Amino acid sequence: MPDAEDVRRIALSLPDSSEKIAWNMPTFRVAGKMFATLPEEETSLAVRCPKEERGELVLAEPEKFWIAGHEAQFAWVRARLAALEDEAELRDILADSWRQAAPPRLLDAHPELGAGSGD
Repeated sequence: MPDAEDVRRIALSLPDSSEKIAWNMPTFRVAGKMFATLPEEETSLAVRCPKEERGELVLAEPEKFWIAGHEAQFAWVRARLAALEDEAELRDILADSWRQAAPPRLLDAHPELGAGSGD
Protein backbone atom coordinates (compact mmCIF):
# COMPACT_ATOMS: atom_id res chain seq x y z
CA MET A 1 0.00 0.00 0.00
CA PRO A 2 1.50 3.35 -1.02
CA ASP A 3 1.92 6.02 1.63
CA ALA A 4 2.67 9.76 1.80
CA GLU A 5 6.41 9.19 1.44
CA ASP A 6 5.80 7.26 -1.78
CA VAL A 7 3.68 10.17 -3.06
CA ARG A 8 6.46 12.61 -2.19
CA ARG A 9 9.21 10.49 -3.77
CA ILE A 10 7.30 9.85 -7.00
CA ALA A 11 5.95 13.40 -7.35
CA LEU A 12 9.40 14.90 -6.87
CA SER A 13 10.92 12.47 -9.38
CA LEU A 14 8.78 14.00 -12.16
CA PRO A 15 10.57 16.69 -14.22
CA ASP A 16 10.68 20.23 -12.81
CA SER A 17 8.57 19.23 -9.79
CA SER A 18 8.80 20.81 -6.37
CA GLU A 19 7.07 20.60 -3.01
CA LYS A 20 5.55 23.58 -1.23
CA ILE A 21 3.42 23.79 1.91
CA ALA A 22 0.12 25.55 1.18
CA TRP A 23 -3.12 25.46 3.18
CA ASN A 24 -1.14 23.62 5.88
CA MET A 25 -0.45 20.61 3.65
CA PRO A 26 2.17 19.46 1.18
CA THR A 27 1.48 20.43 -2.42
CA PHE A 28 3.42 19.35 -5.48
CA ARG A 29 3.95 21.60 -8.47
CA VAL A 30 5.38 21.41 -11.95
CA ALA A 31 6.84 24.66 -13.24
CA GLY A 32 5.00 26.36 -10.37
CA LYS A 33 1.57 24.89 -11.22
CA MET A 34 -0.01 22.55 -8.67
CA PHE A 35 -0.63 18.94 -9.73
CA ALA A 36 -1.06 17.09 -6.40
CA THR A 37 -1.69 17.63 -2.71
CA LEU A 38 -1.60 15.46 0.40
CA PRO A 39 -4.73 16.44 2.39
CA GLU A 40 -6.50 14.50 5.19
CA GLU A 41 -3.41 14.14 7.34
CA GLU A 42 -1.58 12.68 4.34
CA THR A 43 -3.90 9.66 4.06
CA SER A 44 -5.25 10.72 0.69
CA LEU A 45 -4.05 12.34 -2.49
CA ALA A 46 -5.73 15.09 -4.50
CA VAL A 47 -4.87 15.24 -8.20
CA ARG A 48 -6.03 16.94 -11.37
CA CYS A 49 -8.74 15.07 -13.24
CA PRO A 50 -10.90 16.40 -16.08
CA LYS A 51 -14.45 17.00 -14.82
CA GLU A 52 -15.90 14.90 -17.63
CA GLU A 53 -13.85 11.88 -16.45
CA ARG A 54 -13.93 12.14 -12.68
CA GLY A 55 -17.62 11.35 -12.19
CA GLU A 56 -17.19 8.06 -14.02
CA LEU A 57 -14.03 7.33 -12.03
CA VAL A 58 -15.82 7.91 -8.71
CA LEU A 59 -18.79 5.77 -9.78
CA ALA A 60 -16.51 2.95 -10.92
CA GLU A 61 -14.35 2.89 -7.76
CA PRO A 62 -16.06 4.80 -4.91
CA GLU A 63 -13.93 3.04 -2.30
CA LYS A 64 -10.87 4.58 -3.94
CA PHE A 65 -11.93 7.95 -5.42
CA TRP A 66 -14.17 10.82 -4.31
CA ILE A 67 -14.73 14.50 -4.93
CA ALA A 68 -14.28 16.82 -1.96
CA GLY A 69 -17.17 19.27 -1.67
CA HIS A 70 -15.00 22.38 -1.80
CA GLU A 71 -13.27 21.06 -4.95
CA ALA A 72 -16.45 20.13 -6.86
CA GLN A 73 -16.19 23.15 -9.15
CA PHE A 74 -12.57 22.37 -10.00
CA ALA A 75 -11.04 19.59 -12.09
CA TRP A 76 -9.66 17.63 -9.11
CA VAL A 77 -10.37 14.23 -7.59
CA ARG A 78 -9.17 12.57 -4.39
CA ALA A 79 -7.79 9.07 -3.90
CA ARG A 80 -7.46 7.14 -0.65
CA LEU A 81 -3.85 5.98 -0.44
CA ALA A 82 -4.87 2.82 1.45
CA ALA A 83 -7.16 1.83 -1.44
CA LEU A 84 -4.51 2.10 -4.18
CA GLU A 85 -3.34 -1.25 -5.50
CA ASP A 86 0.37 -0.55 -5.56
CA GLU A 87 3.11 1.95 -6.30
CA ALA A 88 2.63 1.53 -10.07
CA GLU A 89 -0.97 2.74 -9.80
CA LEU A 90 0.17 5.69 -7.69
CA ARG A 91 2.84 6.54 -10.28
CA ASP A 92 0.26 6.44 -13.10
CA ILE A 93 -2.10 8.73 -11.17
CA LEU A 94 0.65 11.24 -10.37
CA ALA A 95 2.08 11.19 -13.90
CA ASP A 96 -1.36 11.79 -15.39
CA SER A 97 -1.92 14.78 -13.11
CA TRP A 98 1.60 16.07 -13.86
CA ARG A 99 0.85 15.93 -17.62
CA GLN A 100 -2.28 18.04 -17.10
CA ALA A 101 -0.32 20.76 -15.29
CA ALA A 102 3.01 20.67 -17.16
CA PRO A 103 3.77 23.32 -19.77
CA PRO A 104 4.18 22.16 -23.40
CA ARG A 105 7.97 22.60 -23.26
CA LEU A 106 8.19 19.92 -20.53
CA LEU A 107 5.75 17.60 -22.26
CA ASP A 108 7.83 17.90 -25.45
CA ALA A 109 11.08 17.33 -23.54
CA HIS A 110 9.75 14.20 -21.79
CA PRO A 111 7.84 12.09 -24.33
CA GLU A 112 8.25 9.07 -22.01
CA LEU A 113 5.66 10.76 -19.77
CA GLY A 114 3.26 11.35 -22.65
CA ALA A 115 -0.41 10.46 -22.53
CA GLY A 116 -0.98 6.75 -22.22
CA SER A 117 2.64 5.92 -21.36
CA GLY A 118 1.60 4.13 -18.19
CA ASP A 119 -1.38 2.30 -19.69
